[in-house]
Amino acid sequence: MIVLTFSCPDRKGIVASVSRLLFENNANIIESNQYSTNSSTNPHFFMRIVFEMENPAGFQSINQRLADFAFIFNAGFKMTDISVKKNAAVFVSKEDHCLYELLWQKSSGDLSLNIPCIISNHEILSTVAKSYDIPFIYIQHHQNSYKHEDAILKEFQKFNVEIDFIILAKYMRILSDNFINAFGKKIINIHHSFLPSFPGAKPYLQAYRKGVKIIGATAHFVSEKLDDGPIIEQDIIRINHGDDVNEIKRKGKIAEKLVLVKAVKLFTEDRIIEHDNKTIIFE
Repeated sequence: MIVLTFSCPDRKGIVASVSRLLFENNANIIESNQYSTNSSTNPHFFMRIVFEMENPAGFQSINQRLADFAFIFNAGFKMTDISVKKNAAVFVSKEDHCLYELLWQKSSGDLSLNIPCIISNHEILSTVAKSYDIPFIYIQHHQNSYKHEDAILKEFQKFNVEIDFIILAKYMRILSDNFINAFGKKIINIHHSFLPSFPGAKPYLQAYRKGVKIIGATAHFVSEKLDDGPIIEQDIIRINHGDDVNEIKRKGKIAEKLVLVKAVKLFTEDRIIEHDNKTIIFE
């Protein structure tokens, strides 16, 4: 099945025009969702369509006609075959809860992706990777971020498959702007707080000191500004006055692993459109 995501300044006739284009190329629409912002001055339109084709050769024809169409509507679009699994490199440090959840949901069939490698700046989780028969690549810790990240990019070049995106599953290093730009693709991070509250280091300690009654987790795309990329998914868990920092962390891990997997699933199914540092999610 093919997923088309499409966004442009809102105007009449977009849905009809795209639907007609697909019909004329013998595509059968299975699912269609649309959303338009409420702005009266500059409304924007977003659409996700799932369709199938009997003749795969028609894909190129649709792609070319959409390019012409997008020029007229000042639109951005993407078409992907979601039956082809995306390849994700998973980055970890010492904590295993998010990694285990990703691997379990992948092995159970609830999460459709390939994991060609697990990258880490510590060796402690190598046994987890081995138990799932996934290559584990230990990159020795360098104080110099450039050396550490350059070693990662060189490892990527050794694979026979292309890495489509990166999952930071509790990878406790801040990626440099150089690495983000050099990789040039999506990076999904899990942050252990309900952003924008408590960004940066030790958010659970910050939450404990503030005496909050709920804590949360946030999955977001990585940007050059720390913990400020477009938010994909969030959830919360209640805490009480009797919870110390360790208990808050324990509860927080439950939210972290589920939020991260939900975000990855949305991404692999092409349900996310970014706009103005926000995300439109078609669930």
